[in-house]
Amino acid sequence: MNTKSSLSVVLAGGGTAGHISPLLAIANAILEVRPEAQLLAVGTPGGMEARLVPAAGLELATVSRVPFPRKPSIELLRLPGKLAGAVRQAGAILDEARADVLVGVGGYVCTPLYLAAWRRKIPIVVHEANTRPGLANRVGARLSRHVAVAFAATRLRGARHVGMPMRREISGLDRTAAREAARTALGLEQDKPTLIVTGGSSGAQSINRAVAASVTALAEAGIQTLHITGRGKTVHDAQGKLLAAPGYRQVEYVDGMELAYAAADLLLGRSGAATVCEVAAVGVPAVFVPLPIGNGEQALNAAGLVDADAALLVEDSAFDADWVAGHIIPLLREPARLDRMAAAAEQLGIRDADRRMAALVLEAAQSPASTAATP
Repeated sequence: MNTKSSLSVVLAGGGTAGHISPLLAIANAILEVRPEAQLLAVGTPGGMEARLVPAAGLELATVSRVPFPRKPSIELLRLPGKLAGAVRQAGAILDEARADVLVGVGGYVCTPLYLAAWRRKIPIVVHEANTRPGLANRVGARLSRHVAVAFAATRLRGARHVGMPMRREISGLDRTAAREAARTALGLEQDKPTLIVTGGSSGAQSINRAVAASVTALAEAGIQTLHITGRGKTVHDAQGKLLAAPGYRQVEYVDGMELAYAAADLLLGRSGAATVCEVAAVGVPAVFVPLPIGNGEQALNAAGLVDADAALLVEDSAFDADWVAGHIIPLLREPARLDRMAAAAEQLGIRDADRRMAALVLEAAQSPASTAATP
């Protein structure tokens, strides 16, 4: 795999697009400065990485998925043995790749890779996407002196605030210059106030329901809506037909969210880390409806933009057609306020996080093994 004539970088992460997208952005930024580098991604067999990583032209290896049980159970008793097996698999991958450095972006796969790399004194680089760090990256941060975070508010030992690595099509977007072409590509009119709705790649049923109940009010206000429902989550009317209304268009998926960001006067969606960082980087006013399950990380992700008046936040339980009528429609009638929100977002956005991470990876790779952190 690697003949040691060049830098060998192993990148671990997966499970969701929120982990895979920054991994791929970091990989591309490394190759930009070190084209001869040998890169290998590591994920789990059933994650989205099994499809997305090879499609991006990056080699993928896998280790067994070892979730950490949250409650006492038979699975908790089996955890040590399963983790030990995954660490052995991870070690074999690192040895085969003759890795000079390991980069972890989070997900189940990272814990065994971090432990295997630490045992071998391979420098570890950690990138944490969320304001509230995940378990794997909390482990990794104790084993590394090279820790980076997407949000300044994230608390990890020794962390540097670098932002969220993202595709260059997004980080390099000029919304004003791209707006006309983006609206044409998405089948939208040029001169109407435009609301883009997205729940992420898997959709958001509560957002879909509220928007479906609001299409008449939005149309009567002269607002056009592009509703990105999520794959397999099309919205239907009372008769079971695909929902249709003047000024309303629904699609399951947009290939290239830069089109949606360029077309939008306002974005409505969940506040996953990638979405929050992307709208900040390119300056899109937003309304966030944080996912109501989990550890509250999505509300924390949005907090910086909300505090800066660059975004609004509403709890999932409170988001309905009345809220749309009372907040979103009036906001889309205030272009000056939208401009202020866009400017405030850009003040917090970071467009070169991928390059910052590539520099950190190269710095770590050149570090003597003796500088590895101790837990």
